[in-house]
Amino acid sequence: MRIAVIGSKGLPPKQGGIEHHCAEIYSRMASRGHSVDLFGRSSYTNLPPYHSYDFKGVQIISLPCLNVRGVDALTSSALAAITTVRSRYDVIHFHASGPALFSCLPQIASNFRWLTKSTVSPKIVVTCHGLDWRRAKWGNFSSRLIQLGELTAAQFADELIVVSQELQSYFLKTYGRRAVYIGNAPANYAASDASFAYGNSLGLRPKHYILFLGRLVPEKRPDLLVQAFQKLNPPGWKLVLVGGNSDTATFTSNLRELAEASPNILFTGELRGKRLAEIVRGAGLFVLPSSIEGLPLAMLEAMNEGIPVLASDIPVHRQLLSNERGKLFQEGNIEACVSSLSWAINHQHKLADMAKKAQLYVQTQHNWDTITSECLSLYGDFSTVSTAIKEEENLGSSGSRVKIV
Repeated sequence: MRIAVIGSKGLPPKQGGIEHHCAEIYSRMASRGHSVDLFGRSSYTNLPPYHSYDFKGVQIISLPCLNVRGVDALTSSALAAITTVRSRYDVIHFHASGPALFSCLPQIASNFRWLTKSTVSPKIVVTCHGLDWRRAKWGNFSSRLIQLGELTAAQFADELIVVSQELQSYFLKTYGRRAVYIGNAPANYAASDASFAYGNSLGLRPKHYILFLGRLVPEKRPDLLVQAFQKLNPPGWKLVLVGGNSDTATFTSNLRELAEASPNILFTGELRGKRLAEIVRGAGLFVLPSSIEGLPLAMLEAMNEGIPVLASDIPVHRQLLSNERGKLFQEGNIEACVSSLSWAINHQHKLADMAKKAQLYVQTQHNWDTITSECLSLYGDFSTVSTAIKEEENLGSSGSRVKIV
């Protein structure tokens, strides 16, 4: 099966849930014998336009884009969609609502045989990873474009995938469109230093710090966590914020100013590999106070590592932490966060029991091999499509029809 992927910045993943998602499932599809072309952005790959390279069997094709917030995703996704029109793909898979704005192009083009040079139409699949138009970094115009992408996906996609049950309900209620729920899964962290050398260099004690892991953006509410920690000021504990900004330099700067009077609050920036694994595994509590999430990979990874989790009570967090797999507090409420932090610090044994339940849940319900199989099943059986393509090529080469290149 030939698969085109549109919407990811590129691989390997540096920061961002979509890139990690794509790295996991498409490398597995490639290992199962499928051909995967992933169209990335030159601003992310740092390679010339149309340069291609291999990542774990996936062919990454770097496309030109305008390195301007919001515009880069649209320009590269539009170019990718146009490129697929004259190529022979069984499946074209769009990720995120913005890029899905162009999910109509391959289907429209299939009605004009002189454009596609083929009677075989690819299957259009869209995955919605979250309600991106609600994110604070987007202005009114960008938000409307992203919403238009949602509508386009609901109308044109042959298959629509969502990563949470909340999103499944949203598409049914908003567009009358049934979506298939296929969740995310955690990444496997690298081996970490048992001596906790990096943590020690930061002045941390294992199991005596609270961890926030994610992009420093308004909708994840790291500011609320900083304020709650400052109010509680728990003796012997520190707060560690791991992550970089995502076109949110002003917010990040203000966040650091908010925390600068508190010596027990640390910013590490982005961490990867052994250092990231060490800091996650050494945490006494993982906290995610977000107001908006798709299905948070960072939380799944903490749960998978057996780290106790405290989170805001938005629907997707309730989905993950129900049945005493973690503790929830009222979203946006600083006092509720303070109270929950205090409870967590003073009830470590109860938190440990919750963490064990959460770990078992993730290991049984969120598995990348299973997710890959579910996606391939949704793609369908393309043996007849591949046969039709070969027949067209054979006809072209024999002179009966023009060969397609």
